Formats: sequence, C-alpha cells, structure tokens
Amino acid sequence: MPSESSATQSASGTFETLVDVRWGDMDALRHVNNAVYFSYFEEARVRLFVAMGLDGAAGRYGVLAHASCDFLKPLMYPARVVVGMKLVRVGRTSLELDCWIADAGDPGTPHARGRNVLVCTDAATGRPLPWTDADRQALDRCFAA
Repeated sequence: MPSESSATQSASGTFETLVDVRWGDMDALRHVNNAVYFSYFEEARVRLFVAMGLDGAAGRYGVLAHASCDFLKPLMYPARVVVGMKLVRVGRTSLELDCWIADAGDPGTPHARGRNVLVCTDAATGRPLPWTDADRQALDRCFAA
C-alpha cells in the first residue's frame, strides 16, 4: 500500500502511523471500502515490526492470528488517516493489540476500532517462538508512555 512512511510513539503509550487514503481504496460512494481498513491495520503492524527490528531478517516473523474490526464512522476519500495501536498483553509467544483508525484531521474521533493478536513465528518451521528479551525491550520502546 503506497503511503507516506511515518510512525511515531505518542505520549499516551500508543504506536501511531499515518497512511494516505488512495483513490482505489474507496467505493462508489467515496467511502473507504471495509476490507481496506484491515490493510491500514496491516500497514501499522508492518511499521511496528520494522521499528522493533522484527522484519524477518533473523528468520522470525510476527504472524497475524486474529483480526477484528468495528466500523464506527465512514472514512471518505481524500484523506490521510492515523492508525494507532495500544499494547494490551504480551504472552509467551503472542501479543494482543487494540487498534483504531481516525482521520488525521480529527484524530480524536475514531472511525474504526479493532483487535489484533500476533504470534512470533519461526520462518523455517512455521512454529511459534517465545518473544525474546530484546523483543520485549523493543515493545517497551515502541509503546513507551
């Protein structure tokens, strides 16, 4: 998904990134198509993994195990959205994120809320791997309050 690469950690303990809404993201009514919201969440996860250093170079990936989305208010083209994530739980091999999408012009009004569960996975075997101390430290940095 082409967009400006901009990821920040806010003072509220969230990881946020900006994504431009593309013309092809909308339906005939200029609403962003519901399936595209999942792509925006995906873009934020990828940017989080890059910020953590979990980009697959070491043979470890974060794999999506669960994704949900509640659509609260239509997004209209053209727009730039802010996608935010808050770390809810870190388990032995998984982590849970609360996610939201808002128009960057009105970041306090969510257009969608979601939940993602990710599993740290060995690229060679596809089996879950425990989060390392370095992963946990990276998460602390990315979600610093």
